Amino acid sequence: MNVVPLRVAPDASSPVHTIGTIRGLRPDGQFAIEDESGIARTCRRAASCLLKPQVGDTVLVSGPDSYRMFLIAVLEQADAAVSRIEIDGALVLGGNAHPVTIESEGKVSVRSGGVLDMAAAQWTMRAGSADCRADDMRFTARKVDATMGTMKLVGKVFETISERVVQMTRSALRIVDEVDQSRVGHLDCKARDTVRIHAKHTMVTGEDLVKIDASQIHMG
Repeated sequence: MNVVPLRVAPDASSPVHTIGTIRGLRPDGQFAIEDESGIARTCRRAASCLLKPQVGDTVLVSGPDSYRMFLIAVLEQADAAVSRIEIDGALVLGGNAHPVTIESEGKVSVRSGGVLDMAAAQWTMRAGSADCRADDMRFTARKVDATMGTMKLVGKVFETISERVVQMTRSALRIVDEVDQSRVGHLDCKARDTVRIHAKHTMVTGEDLVKIDASQIHMG
C-alpha cells in the first residue's frame, strides 16, 4: 500500500508569502506562526510593523525564502480592544514643517518611566479635564499668563522669591494659626476708612520716634 502525504513539504528556498495565525512567542523573540496550510513557521517582526502582534492575531508573512521570513503586518487582531504600538529602539514622530495632531474622543494619557521632555516652538493643549502628577517638577518660562476661575494650592511649604510682587483684589482673607512675621525696609499701610488692631497684648515701639497724629485721640 502506498502512503500519499496530505501536505507537501515546502521548498525552503522558495519565496514565502502567506497568511497565518500567531500561536506563540519564542524566547529568542521570534513568533511561532501556523499558516493557512497548517505549516508551522517562525519569523521575526518586520521593522515596519509597528503594531505589536499578539497570540491569536492573523498576520501576513513574507520573505525571499523560509530562512528570511518576516511578519510584515497584522491583518486582524484577536482582541481589537487594545492596540499597542511598540518598537525596540527610540521612536520619533515627525511632521517636518507640518503639524502633528493626536486626537481621541476619550482619555489621552502620557506616562513615562524616566524623563518626560516636551520641547516645541508652540505647544497647545485643550482638555475638558487634566491631571498632572510628578514626584519632582521644575517649570521655567520667560513669561506666564494664566486665566482661571478658581485656583487652589495645597502644600507643606510655599516659597516665593521675586523682585516685585503686585496683588490686586476686591477682598482678601488670611488666617495664620501661629506666627506671622514681616521684615521690610519701609512699611506703609493706608486704609480708606478704618484700621483696627486688636490683641491681648499690643506693643508699638520705635527706636527714635513714635508719632500719633489725628484730629481726635482717645486713650483708655
